[in-house]
Amino acid sequence: MNKRKLRINGHSHLLPYPEQIPDFMKEKEIFWVDDERKYMLQKGWKRPVTDSSFFLDEKLEWMDKNRLDHAVVLNLSQLYGNGLRLEEMKKALRFQNDFNAKVQHDHPQKFTCGFVVHPGFIHGALWEIERCVIDLGLSVLCLPTHFMDSIGQWRSVFDKENDPIFELADKYKLAIEIHPYDGDKMINLENTSWRFHLIWMLAQCGDAYHFYTLNGMQERFPNIRTCFAHGGQLAQMNLGRRIQGFDGRPDLFKGKHHPRKAVGHPNIYFDTLVHDTDSLKLMIDRQGSKQVIMGLDDPYPLGEMESDAQSSYPGKILDLAIDRDIINQNEYDEIWECNVLRWLCGGDKDKRQKLIDRITN
Repeated sequence: MNKRKLRINGHSHLLPYPEQIPDFMKEKEIFWVDDERKYMLQKGWKRPVTDSSFFLDEKLEWMDKNRLDHAVVLNLSQLYGNGLRLEEMKKALRFQNDFNAKVQHDHPQKFTCGFVVHPGFIHGALWEIERCVIDLGLSVLCLPTHFMDSIGQWRSVFDKENDPIFELADKYKLAIEIHPYDGDKMINLENTSWRFHLIWMLAQCGDAYHFYTLNGMQERFPNIRTCFAHGGQLAQMNLGRRIQGFDGRPDLFKGKHHPRKAVGHPNIYFDTLVHDTDSLKLMIDRQGSKQVIMGLDDPYPLGEMESDAQSSYPGKILDLAIDRDIINQNEYDEIWECNVLRWLCGGDKDKRQKLIDRITN
């Protein structure tokens, strides 16, 4: 009898309960949740808590209801630390990482949790990677597509100056998650009609993928496996333009790697959160189904959540892809299970089996 395939969500988020957030976070207006659990807040910003599964106990109930065996919990995008003073940034990120480590420690069957560092402060970032890997037992490094450096300039996370981060990640054979945020701070446009989430986040992912592949990082750091959030959506449709630009203006790309070399690379992954099957088909046609992992982005409203208004539920896009013959049943199962395990564990069979044993208890 065939063993049931696992359903692993490779892109999830979790809010601390209000009482878990240190006082300094609210006093400095860095990040907090109101006592009624209705809003998450920062200085000059607040966002509604749109689902009870933002919080741990409710998340576990939600996972059981939707037959989700395991989830990769990323850091909160609001805690990348951009624009904070150094000491405040270090304390805020340390809180996020300690919180995620406790969730993984207390619920190993249900969660693999990521940790975050700030690329603008290399020495501190390297120290925090060591702490999170060795002391906390975390193995998913969460990085933003872009970060603000110490003089207020926005940079790609894959700038050459950040190579030491990826050298250390390569040493520890980490899975890496690349996620966009802070577009409204980078781009001088009015923040209206959710444009930075609906349009610019995808451009940020495309920009990050552009430099990751131009710098040949998938070859230079062979032990890391990098996943681009939201399907790296612009990266898929923009491939032809990048190739034509590379070939047409070689003077602008001296010492860089051709975009074609990265297509379908076994160490580059994308999640399924592209919202329509035409986009999913393009990604699978270009990258191959083995480079695609399930990503629900729960519990945010742009994730796959139960919603009549959005005609949505967790896993809908893969169900539609089966119905429309974009993928077969084997590819469907691999996207839910095998591909996520390969992103998390690479070729380490012992690590993979230990994770499977954790999940199946």
